[in-house]
Amino acid sequence: TSKHVQKPHAARGVYVGEIFNCKHFVRLIYHRKMVANKERAIKRKASEGGAKPEPITSKQEPLDGSNDEDNSNESDYESDKENLLGSIENDGEDSSDSDGEYATDDDEDDVLSFESLNSDGEEEDEEEDAGATLEEVENEAEEDDGEEDGEDDEEADSADDVNSDSSPEEDEGDLEDSSDEELEEEEEEEEAKENGKVKPAKAKAERKQREEQFESDDEPLPDDLKLGRIEDVLGTGEKKTRGLGVFPPVPKRKGKAAQDEYAAGDTSDEEDIRNTVGNIPMHWYDEYKHVGYDWDAKKIIKAKKGDAIDDFLQRMEDPNFWRTVTDPQTGQKVVLSDEDIGLIKRIMSGRNPDAEYDDYEPFIEWFTSEVEKMPIRNIPESKRSFLPSKAEKHKIGRYVHALKMGWMKTMAEKRRLEAIRRQPKFYMLWTTDHGKEEMRRIHDHVAAPKRMLPGHAESYNPPPEYLFDEKELEEWNKLANQPWKRKRAYVPQKYNSLREVPGYTRYVKERFLRCLDLYLAPRMRRSRVAVGAEYLIPKLPSPRDLQPFPTLQNLIYTGHTSLIRCISVEPKGEYIVTGSDDMTVKIWEISTARCIRTIPTGDIVRSVAWCPNSKISLVAAASGKRVLLINPKVGDYMLVKKTDDLLTEAPRSDTVDSERIRSAVQWGEVTEEEKKLGVRIVITHFREVRQVTWHGRGDYFATVMPDGAYRSVMIHQLSKRRSQVPFSKSKGLIQCVLFHPIKPCLFVATQRHIRVYDLVKQLMMKKLYPGCKWISSMAIHPKGDNLLIGTYEKRLMWFDLDLSTKPYQQLRIHNAAIRSVAFHPRYPLFASAGDDRSVIVSHGMVYNDLLQNPLIVPLRRLKNHAVVNDFSVFDVVFHPTQPWVFSSGADNTVRLYT
Repeated sequence: TSKHVQKPHAARGVYVGEIFNCKHFVRLIYHRKMVANKERAIKRKASEGGAKPEPITSKQEPLDGSNDEDNSNESDYESDKENLLGSIENDGEDSSDSDGEYATDDDEDDVLSFESLNSDGEEEDEEEDAGATLEEVENEAEEDDGEEDGEDDEEADSADDVNSDSSPEEDEGDLEDSSDEELEEEEEEEEAKENGKVKPAKAKAERKQREEQFESDDEPLPDDLKLGRIEDVLGTGEKKTRGLGVFPPVPKRKGKAAQDEYAAGDTSDEEDIRNTVGNIPMHWYDEYKHVGYDWDAKKIIKAKKGDAIDDFLQRMEDPNFWRTVTDPQTGQKVVLSDEDIGLIKRIMSGRNPDAEYDDYEPFIEWFTSEVEKMPIRNIPESKRSFLPSKAEKHKIGRYVHALKMGWMKTMAEKRRLEAIRRQPKFYMLWTTDHGKEEMRRIHDHVAAPKRMLPGHAESYNPPPEYLFDEKELEEWNKLANQPWKRKRAYVPQKYNSLREVPGYTRYVKERFLRCLDLYLAPRMRRSRVAVGAEYLIPKLPSPRDLQPFPTLQNLIYTGHTSLIRCISVEPKGEYIVTGSDDMTVKIWEISTARCIRTIPTGDIVRSVAWCPNSKISLVAAASGKRVLLINPKVGDYMLVKKTDDLLTEAPRSDTVDSERIRSAVQWGEVTEEEKKLGVRIVITHFREVRQVTWHGRGDYFATVMPDGAYRSVMIHQLSKRRSQVPFSKSKGLIQCVLFHPIKPCLFVATQRHIRVYDLVKQLMMKKLYPGCKWISSMAIHPKGDNLLIGTYEKRLMWFDLDLSTKPYQQLRIHNAAIRSVAFHPRYPLFASAGDDRSVIVSHGMVYNDLLQNPLIVPLRRLKNHAVVNDFSVFDVVFHPTQPWVFSSGADNTVRLYT
C-alpha cells in the first residue's frame, strides 16, 4: 500500500496519496483485497486440476448454475461490481496508474461520465455503450496500455501487491484457513437472507458436484459454468449494494460527445470530488480546453458555454433555470433539488440548516438543581476538616504583619498610590496662591494682601533709564522728612555682578512694618454671589410647545425662466404675485400652484407689492424706472370691475407740483396693449426703482431710488395721483423704507442707520444704531413696537423701539448674507432668508406687559433652495391667515412651506 501511495503520478508529477481522500482509499483497498482472493482461488483450482490458468474472460460463472436474470442478482460478486471492473481494466499494470495516464493528444476530448442511482434507489436507463462486455473493455484497456511510453519496461504489479501489506505466504495461510468456497457460501447465505430468499441446499450440492467434475478435466467448462456477461450476472439496471457505489459505466471513447456527469441527478460532491487539482483558482485554466483532471488523470473537458441568446432561450424554456447552478470545478450545470433550495433559504434567513432540528426543544437538565436528601459520597468527614489549619494561621499572620509594616498594600491603598503616581511631579511651594491656606489655629482665615512684584528698578543691574541723575537724586534727598512724597522708596543702584550687592540694612525694619500692617489693618470677608451656569442661560421652551409653525415643503411654483427677486401675497391669501429677472410678473393660485396670468414689463422686476386694502384689486410692480399699477383680474368680478372704474379717469387737482417733483416723477397713461394685460397706471421715475411699499390703508405707497440723492424716497398718493419728496437733504445711501402699521411714521434705512420720521409733524423721531456696515432689509411687528433688521454681515437684529436705540438681541443663525426678513401678521412668528440656502423660522412673542421682554426662539431651518452664482433665497413672506411661509430664490422657483 505504501508503494502504491508513494508512487509519483507519471503524467502530472503529483502523488496519488495527495489526491485520494480517506473514504475512497479505504474502499479501494477493501475491494482490491476481495478481487485478489477470488483470482487466487481460481488459479489454485486450475493448478490442482493440471490445467493452465486462463486469464479472466468476459464471461462470469453463475454460482447457482443458471443464467436467469432473476437469479443473477444473488451472485457473490454483487458487492464487488466496482472492484471487478477496476481489476479487469487494470489487469497487467499497476493499479495506481489509470488508463488515460499516458494517453495521446487525441484523448483530450474524451470525457468520463459516471452514472449513479437516483435518491430512491430505482434503476435508470442505460445507454447502448453501458452494456459492453468485459472482454471489450479489457481489449480497449490493452490497446490504451500499448500506447503508453515505456510501460513495457516496467513490471506489472499484481493486485496482491496493491491491496495487501502482508507476504504471499501469510495470504496463502489465510486462504487455507478459510477457503473461497466457504466465503462464497457465507456471502450467498447473507445475500439470500437480505433479499428474503433462502437458497435450497440441493442447489448448493449440485453446483459443488459439477465444479469438482470439471476441475481435473481439460475440457472447457460448459456455458452455465463459464463467466457470462456482466449484465447477465448483475442485472440490466444498476443497483446499490451493501452501502457501496455502483459500477461506473464503460467510459466513452474517441469520437463521441461528452456526457453530463449530473444527468442522473447525483450532486454529492462532498464524498468524491471529481476534479483533483485541489484548492486552486480555476481561472488558471481559462486558456485551456480542460479544467482539471479526474481520478484517472484524464482531462476534464470544459462544458460548452452558450451565448446570450442560448442563455435567454434556456431562461424562457427551461422551468428549472432558476434552480440551475454551475459547478466551478467541472463547468457542469447542476439542478438543485427542493431540499438544497430549502437548505439555502434556511441559511440565508439565519435559521438552522437542519429543518428537523428543533431549536426550542425542552432543556435537558443533565445536572439537577434540586438538593438531594442523601449525599453522593457517604464518606464521613475526617477529624482534620474540623480543626483550623496551622499553615493557614501562619500565612495569615505573615499577611497581617506585612500590612502593618507597609510591605503589603490593600486594593484601595494601591489605587490611591497609583493615582498619586499619575499626578504631575511639580507642586506649589505656597499653596495660598490657589487654595485656602490650611491653618490649625485660625479657622476662618483671611489671606493677607499681596505685595507688589519687584520691577526693573529693583534689579542689581537695572537699565540706564531707571538710574537717578543728579537732579532726581537731589529731589529725592530733599524729601527726607516727607518720604511718602518720594517717587521711589529707594535709590536704584547698578552693580557688575550679584556678588557685589551689599546687604540690605533696612530689611528687618521693613519686615517689622509689614507684620505691623497685617496686624493692625482691618480686614473683612466678602463672600461672592454663587451663580450657577444654568441661571445665566435663559430657559427656552420646547419647539413642540410653540406650534404651529412651518416644518415641511408643500408646493413648488415653477414657471419663471430667471431668478425671482420679489414676492407678495394677496390680503385674503388666495393668490401670490412674483417678479423676476425674465421681465415678467406672474399671478399664481396658492392652493394649486397654477400660473393664472403672466404680464411682461419690459425690464427687470425688482419689487412687487399687493395693495393691503382688500376693497381694491391692485398690484404695484417696480420694473426698471417705471412703477406699474396692475389689475390682476383675479378674485371677485365685481371687485375687479370696481377697481377699473376707479382708475379709469384721473382726478382733477388745482395744485401745481414743483419743478423738482415734475423732473423726478411723471404719472402717465398706458397703451392699449398694456391695458389688455391689466396695466392701469404707469409712473415713470428719473432713476431705477429698487423698492415699492404700500401704506396700511392702501392709498399711499412709497418708492426707493438709491441713486436719487435727496430724491431717493418718494411718496405717491393713488387717489389724487400726486407725488411728494419728503426729504430735502441726502442722509446717506437709502436701502429700503417702511410704513408704520398703526402710526403715521416712516422708517428709512440707510447702510448703517435707521431713522424714524413723523409724517404729520415732519420731524425725525428716533435714530437707531444697529452697529453694522450694510443693512439689507427690515420688517416691523404688526403691533409696531418691535423692528427686525437683516444685514449682509450674516446678523439678524431685533430692536425694541420702546426700550433702546440699540439692538435688544442679535442672532447669528445664518452662514451667509441675509436678504429678506418678515413678520407674520397674526402668529408670533418671524422668518429670515439668505444666501446659505436656508429659510429660518423663529418664534417671536411680544407680550402686552411692557416689563416683560420679548421671547425669541429659533424653531426650524428649511433648506430646499439651490445656490446659483452665489445667490440663493431673495425674498420671504408669510401667508396672511395661515402659518405658512413663501420663499423665492435664484433657482427660478417659489416654494411654500406649511
